[in-house]
Amino acid sequence: MSENYVPSSKPYVRNGEVVADTIWPDGMHRIALGIEYKGTDYHGFQVQPNGVKTVQQSLEKALSTVADEPVSLVCAGRTDAGVHATNQVIHFDTLALRPEKAWLRGTRPYLPDSVSVRWAREVVPQFHARFSALNRTYRYLMTDAKTPSGLLHDQVTWSSRPLNVDAMREAATYLVGQHDFTSFRATQCQAKSPVRRIEYLHLVRRGDLIILEVQANAFLHHMVRNIVGVLMAVGAGDKPSSWVAEVLAARDRSAGGVTAKPFGLYLVGVDYPVHFGLSVCPPGPLFFAEPLGGFAPQ
Repeated sequence: MSENYVPSSKPYVRNGEVVADTIWPDGMHRIALGIEYKGTDYHGFQVQPNGVKTVQQSLEKALSTVADEPVSLVCAGRTDAGVHATNQVIHFDTLALRPEKAWLRGTRPYLPDSVSVRWAREVVPQFHARFSALNRTYRYLMTDAKTPSGLLHDQVTWSSRPLNVDAMREAATYLVGQHDFTSFRATQCQAKSPVRRIEYLHLVRRGDLIILEVQANAFLHHMVRNIVGVLMAVGAGDKPSSWVAEVLAARDRSAGGVTAKPFGLYLVGVDYPVHFGLSVCPPGPLFFAEPLGGFAPQ
């Protein structure tokens, strides 16, 4: 047998990837949920070894109570401390047989007010919240009002200087497409490859509010926040639009600007093949009616 032989089958692992010849355990159910949360009070989505408060920790505790058995979960994309989500997608495997409304409403008494289940669906074993995803979409909200918002201080990032959205929009064009985004990844990023494909990056102004929407096949650690930091430097007049191309070409994190704050960042959409039959919710946040792609230049 060749030393390069790789078996085509995968043994079953709870919450793991399932291929055609994986033996699915009798009585096991794979459940997918759409999750909304305000990340302000959490140390990110993923459970941390030191036991600090995370979104995953809160969800697993509530789901375990409803299932009456320990539940662990997998998410579409891990978000950092302070980052929000309107359409995070998770899945978990459980032997508990429950109606979908039990996962949707039954978790409510056990979840903090800042975490909500938007939809629930039993899915085929081949569905995987992370590996089945086609792309992810984020929205970043910022304001250059004269003073920071007291009401939305942890949900919108404030710029103390006026931002030129036209210049930011021109700069963003250099990032669209498939590139090596080393200059826009955190130094501690563990992704095997820095290559990602940005499908689109739109910017629009609504009075004092500026909305950035970006969709890609996947994102590196801090990639969106680093992109925003660079674009804000352009918008504030510190750098020309062409500087973004120089940062991208450098493939060096030190060539870029500061990492923008997490407060304005929202995971608003994760797309999957239609045959999985998942629910599609408005991207939000709640006060935006525009669908994904709805901020494209007219």
